[in-house]
Amino acid sequence: MRSYRAKPRDGVAWVTGASSGIGRAVALELARRGYRVAVTARRKGDLEELVCHTENITSFPGDVTDVAAMRALVKRIERQLGPIALAFLNAGVYFVQERAVFSAELAWRTFEVNTGGVLNCLDPLLVEMRRRRFGQIVMNASLAAYGGMPGSLSYAASKAAVVSLAETLRMTEDRQGINVQVVTPGFVETAMTAHETSFAMPFLMDADQAATRICDGIEISGFEITFPKRLAWPYKFVALLPYPLYFAIMRWVTRRVPLG
Repeated sequence: MRSYRAKPRDGVAWVTGASSGIGRAVALELARRGYRVAVTARRKGDLEELVCHTENITSFPGDVTDVAAMRALVKRIERQLGPIALAFLNAGVYFVQERAVFSAELAWRTFEVNTGGVLNCLDPLLVEMRRRRFGQIVMNASLAAYGGMPGSLSYAASKAAVVSLAETLRMTEDRQGINVQVVTPGFVETAMTAHETSFAMPFLMDADQAATRICDGIEISGFEITFPKRLAWPYKFVALLPYPLYFAIMRWVTRRVPLG
């Protein structure tokens, strides 16, 4: 299987969910590495603050849950800045309320952003990248995608869908000249994790550290960008165990997590 790596000279980098956290940090790091970066999020004010840091970043506010808006936005980015060579599909949500009670409404809202948002961005991206027979698409998932855990019902499931989607596209889009990657980070200091106070998050790193690792992984162009390794590999190993063992270990690990 061939591997493709976008470079700053190839075109624009597009980052969704760029108003804060990992998305914001990745946008700044890509700009530092020489990319012209288009940033998208719903919070227009936060994007305007971000573009003040460098002339290499341009704001394109939008809602990833609106497929028609994403189609129009991709066209606008390419018309204004040039072809999108690299896309970091990062927009995501987690509702801590799901620890207390199951809510179909919260679950669907989680899937609408975390999974549907990726699909809505892929819709126009794949059309343009297939036409050019070149591109790099990076989807931000989570280590939580590799196994269910108490209190993370819809978040883990929505990210598992992203990993499966990336795996399939990695195999099918390679022949179109498109490199697909997935990011599975552990705990990162963001507005999302700031609301989580019910348990200690091991090996927590700041968003700038995470962005450096993600951008390094983008340059290497292997399929999975996962970190920190000292959390990722044990977690993946546990996920491979027979279910009785898996459930016992996860209950022990998360025994301090209140479930309502």
